[in-house]
Amino acid sequence: MSTAVLSRTPPSPPTGSPLPEESLLPGRSTLHRLVRYTGVSAVATATSLVVLFLLVGVAGLPATWSNVAATAVGTVPSFELNRRWVWQRRGRRSLLGQIVPFTTLSFTGLLLSTWAVGVVSGRTSGWGHWAHTLAVEFANVAAYGSLWVVQYLVLDRLLFRNGDRDGPSPNPGAPK
Repeated sequence: MSTAVLSRTPPSPPTGSPLPEESLLPGRSTLHRLVRYTGVSAVATATSLVVLFLLVGVAGLPATWSNVAATAVGTVPSFELNRRWVWQRRGRRSLLGQIVPFTTLSFTGLLLSTWAVGVVSGRTSGWGHWAHTLAVEFANVAAYGSLWVVQYLVLDRLLFRNGDRDGPSPNPGAPK
């Protein structure tokens, strides 16, 4: 009797196929990406909120322009962490295929959050300084939270889809 028959280790996926977890445990890869995406969102949101807090709460700058700066700062770690950690992309970044669409998604969120921050800032300007700052931050989180699921689907289904791995295929005959 062969030792391969007695082995309980699952077979290795064929060369050029998706990551092992995607081929052996279909539901796990989506959940795994979603959990990582949530973590990246937390990092990007925390980065943006710290910048927004410093600019509005500490420096006393206008909320709308501070939100633009905070979003721009938070977009950088969001793109890199999503690309490399969540969707496991390596190699060169594609300006038109990845960076421009990702930035467009981020700045669509910026437009929505800037509108929300502006509205909330105007309605809470008579509140105490810290209550006003917290209201502005809440408006930012609420606006981005409303786009969170849409952005995940766009990144997963279009921007970083499974069959479109960066770099050359280990098996030249295998489909990408």
